[in-house]
Amino acid sequence: MTLPWSTATGSLDLTTLGRLYRNGSLTPSAVVDAVYDRIAARGDDHVWIHLAPRDSLLAQAAKLEQAGPTEDPLWGIPFSVKDCNDVPGMPTTNALPQMAYVPETTGQSMQRLLDSGALCLGKVNMDQFGIGLVGVRTPYGACSSVFHEDFISGGSSSGSGVSVGAGLVSFSVANDAAGSGRVPAAFNNIVGLKPTPGLISNSAVSGGGSLKSAETMTVFALTVEDAVTVGKRMAGYDPAYEFSKPEADQVDLVVGPIPPRFRFGVPAGAALRFFGDVEAAKLFDTAIARLEAMGGTRVEVDFTPFEETQKLLYGGPFIAERAIAMDSVVEKYRDVIHPVTLQILETSSDYSAKDVFAAMHRVAALKRDTRAAWTDIDVLLVPTTPTIYRKDEILADPIRLNAQLGIYTNFVNLMGLCGVAVPNGFRPDGLPQGVTFLAPTWQDAKAASYAAAFQKRTGLTLGATGNSLPD
Repeated sequence: MTLPWSTATGSLDLTTLGRLYRNGSLTPSAVVDAVYDRIAARGDDHVWIHLAPRDSLLAQAAKLEQAGPTEDPLWGIPFSVKDCNDVPGMPTTNALPQMAYVPETTGQSMQRLLDSGALCLGKVNMDQFGIGLVGVRTPYGACSSVFHEDFISGGSSSGSGVSVGAGLVSFSVANDAAGSGRVPAAFNNIVGLKPTPGLISNSAVSGGGSLKSAETMTVFALTVEDAVTVGKRMAGYDPAYEFSKPEADQVDLVVGPIPPRFRFGVPAGAALRFFGDVEAAKLFDTAIARLEAMGGTRVEVDFTPFEETQKLLYGGPFIAERAIAMDSVVEKYRDVIHPVTLQILETSSDYSAKDVFAAMHRVAALKRDTRAAWTDIDVLLVPTTPTIYRKDEILADPIRLNAQLGIYTNFVNLMGLCGVAVPNGFRPDGLPQGVTFLAPTWQDAKAASYAAAFQKRTGLTLGATGNSLPD
């Protein structure tokens, strides 16, 4: 017998809501009321930069109900949006309130969600301008991991990760240049879908993004299947955006069965680092054992090319790309930009055109050096992060610790890879650790399929909700 859906704790996964909507036992209006009550119960958690009025969302839900439920899996589904993405009628601030504006339109990927009948509750917190993996570089107050107030939520998509992990929305639309669509997934026990750059158009991003050659829109959700459903709706070639790729229309982003025997790569030797977090290391060993029990063969991969690439993203001239969009912003708002963000942005003019081309050539060579590894493995498994830090640790050492968090994420977009971050387990202190499945360009369905199979094997509940994976 199926228990009634609880307004306080009922799961917001797409399978559960879709089933209840279509059998008539739940309505979008009831879900909207429930999630606003949940948001109120959490108090000032620093998640929301702009929360739409409840009456506005109830009116949208009522309009959907008048037309009746559709077969669209996003019909009546509540979601949040990282505040560097445009939603018509909602302010975009990029976590700098002084430069807020209210867009009248948005880009292809966001509009497709709205047209599907998904309900946008509002805009959520982030590291200012999307620079950071920590979630504390914001004037709106720092979010926390849903599992402990003293620990970071991850960034830059901090509010996105917490809003999903806390059971306030079904999914969140975010962005990822260095790991922002994956790190908050690890710290909040949820899924982060980071597609191949160019699969989902960035035309909905404020200004089209500030790292256009590498960044991508991403999806946080409770399950891999949910993230894929949302990502598939957003994906596709967008002729209005210069970095969208025609190949996007040929990618069938679906979750399928994985083979009974497969080979998965892991970083070899000293490249597998956890910076003293013994329990995180144990959890990664558990992930390897789980994959082996699923039919996988572990293959140690020379991580040197990936390691060198990740250092180039912020420790090299690629930071100069941000200067195109950000130099005028820095000039105008210098006195109110977060000091750590300003420190990073001020390095963007330290490089010459020759430096940039040399770095581009080096990344091309490093990508070449990884091709042999990809022919020997089906997917590459990495820890999403080596550890998790307390807020006070990050505030005391913001640049170095942020860099350490990105050792398994920074290289992915520069190399054109795709990935799905999934929960892996908990340390004895109750804090989560995640892993990420990586695959080559356009092999998004493969990464998602392995991630989905892995998530099912963990037996973990969804975020901090206590709800199980749906049948």
